[in-house]
Amino acid sequence: MALTNRAESRLAPPALDDAGEHVDVAPRRRRRRPTRWLIGAALLLAAAAGLGYRLFLSETPPAYRTSAVVKGDIETTVTALGNLQPKDYVDVGAQISGQLEKLHVDIGDMVRSGDLLAEIDGTRYEAQVRADLASIESLNAQIVQQSANLELARSTHARNQRLYEARAVSQEELESSSAALKVAEAELNSLRAQLDEAQSQLDGDTANLGYTKIYAPMTGTVVSKSAVEGQTLNANQTAPTIVRIADLATMTVWAQVAEADVVKIRPGVPVYFTTLGLPERRWEGTVRQILPTPEVVNDVVLYDVLVDIANGDGVLMTEMTAQVFFVLGAARDVPIVPVAALKPVAGGEAGSYAVQVMTDRGIETRNVQVGLTNRVTAEIVSGLDVGDKVVTGIDEPAASGRSSGGMRLPGL
Repeated sequence: MALTNRAESRLAPPALDDAGEHVDVAPRRRRRRPTRWLIGAALLLAAAAGLGYRLFLSETPPAYRTSAVVKGDIETTVTALGNLQPKDYVDVGAQISGQLEKLHVDIGDMVRSGDLLAEIDGTRYEAQVRADLASIESLNAQIVQQSANLELARSTHARNQRLYEARAVSQEELESSSAALKVAEAELNSLRAQLDEAQSQLDGDTANLGYTKIYAPMTGTVVSKSAVEGQTLNANQTAPTIVRIADLATMTVWAQVAEADVVKIRPGVPVYFTTLGLPERRWEGTVRQILPTPEVVNDVVLYDVLVDIANGDGVLMTEMTAQVFFVLGAARDVPIVPVAALKPVAGGEAGSYAVQVMTDRGIETRNVQVGLTNRVTAEIVSGLDVGDKVVTGIDEPAASGRSSGGMRLPGL
C-alpha cells in the first residue's frame, strides 16, 4: 500500500497555480524549520537572563545598620501617674451654730496664723455670758450671807458648850446648837459648789462667744471657700467647713504605682517628674512615704507613693497631673550602646552578651559585660571602646526576594 502511494506521487502531474505555471512545493516546507529554532533560542536566552539576574542579586552584599559606642547617661526607672496636693492644709470650720455674719477672706488670699477669717452672730452667746455673770454675783452674795450665819452658829455653839459645862443650859440646847452649826457649814459648802458650777458655765459660754470669731490656725493661702455671708451654720452634728487654708510652698505628689513595681521602691529613692503644662521642666525629690493600703481600680492594685517638692515660685498647683519617674539606678558619662546590638550568650554569666563590631577586617564578634540597661540603651562595662561601631541589624535589598526574618547576624 505504501509502495502504491509512493508510485502515485511520482506519476502525479506537477502542481499548477492559477496562471498555469508550475509551483515548487518542497522548498516551502524547508522555510518553516528556521522559525522554530529562533523561538527556542529566544526562550533559552530569556531563561538565562533571568537566572543571571537572580544570581547577580544573590551576590549583592547586605547593608548593615551600625551605631557607634558613645559616652552618655543611663538610668533605670519605674514610671507612674500622680497628682499634686498641698503637703500641709487645714479645713477651717465653725465650732458653734449660728449665722455667718462676716467673711473677711476670699479664695487666693494669703493669711497668717491668727488673722481674723470670719465672724458668727454672737448675740445669743453674749446673753448667756451675761446670765452666767449675774448668777455668779447672786451666789457670791449668798455665800457672804451664809458665811455670816455660819459664824453666828459657831459662836452660839461655843457659848452653849461653856454654859453646859457650868450647868447653865441643858444637853438638848447644846445638841441643837451643834446641829445648827453643821447645817450652816453644809449650806455654805453647797453655795460654793454652785458657784463653781456657775463659773464653769460662764467659762463654756465665754468660749462659745469667742468661737464666734474664727482665726487662721496656720499661715498659708485660702484655696477654697465652702460658706458665704448670711448662711446659717449648724455645728450640732458635724463641724461645717468655712474655708480651706493650704501651705503651697511645699507640694506633695501622690503617685499611684502598680503592685508589680512598688516592691522596687523604698523611702529615699530619687524621683523626678514633669507636668502636662510644662513637659520640658523637671522637678526632683525623694520618696517620703509609701501608703500601705492600696486602691483597686479596674482590678488593678495601685499603691500611693508620696513625694514632697519645694514650690517656691508657686508654679505647681493643686490637682495638677504629674508623670513620675522613680530612679532605681543611674550611671553618668559611661559607654552606652543600643540594646538592639546585644545578643544573649547561651550559658553565659549574668550581664554577658555578644555583639558584632565593624572593623577594617570585616565583622568581628566580641563578648561584652553589660551594666545598667533600659528599654533603649545599655551600659558597657567591658569589651568595647568609645568609637567602636556595633551592628544593630541588616537592611535587606527590596528586590532580593528574601524574607524580612533573615536579619540574623553572621556568627550568632
